[in-house]
Amino acid sequence: MAIRLYKSYTPGTRNRALSDFSEITKSRPEKSLIRKNHRKKGRNNRGIITVRHRGGGHKRLYRLIDFKRNKIDIEGRILAIEYDPNRNARIALVQYRDGEKRYILHPKNLNVGDFVNSGSNSPLKVGNSMPLEKIPLGTSVHNIELIPQKGGQIVRSAGTFAKILAKEGNYITLRLPSKEIRLLRKECSATIGEISNSDIFFSSKWKSW
Repeated sequence: MAIRLYKSYTPGTRNRALSDFSEITKSRPEKSLIRKNHRKKGRNNRGIITVRHRGGGHKRLYRLIDFKRNKIDIEGRILAIEYDPNRNARIALVQYRDGEKRYILHPKNLNVGDFVNSGSNSPLKVGNSMPLEKIPLGTSVHNIELIPQKGGQIVRSAGTFAKILAKEGNYITLRLPSKEIRLLRKECSATIGEISNSDIFFSSKWKSW
């Protein structure tokens, strides 16, 4: 992925920095995995604006993301990498051997045609999900559960990852992207690798210069 920088043809293009979307392989979302996404835009139940400055914008369809990764020991193949208007990370469309399709957060260096798996017996490679107790020290992980079987709740933003620092008893020590050190149960699952689209941070810094 790269960042497009514009020349100052107009005041609006001065310091403009956008993604070039070169990693996107499919422009239309999977129909079975989208839902309506009503946004209140600052209006109450009578349609009256009660919070200002929240309207406008393009309509968005919500993509159903599989944060639980509970297709245990069923291999899936990456069909496409897509843009998601509801988050800054890219998403990957996975088709499992039983025919079911799901969206997952797209890890860095995971390409179309690669295979992913979930469960304790999964191999140690990017995109696979497994309990924290099965992942070696020093490994980068994302989409981490806070409560076992509830689904990933932290480290889901573009370019982020956590590091496994130590294992002691029933708890795993993690260093989060905020540098916070946190203890989590060893049964909590996480996905190996760093989330893609890390250039988003360069884009935001460029705009602030």
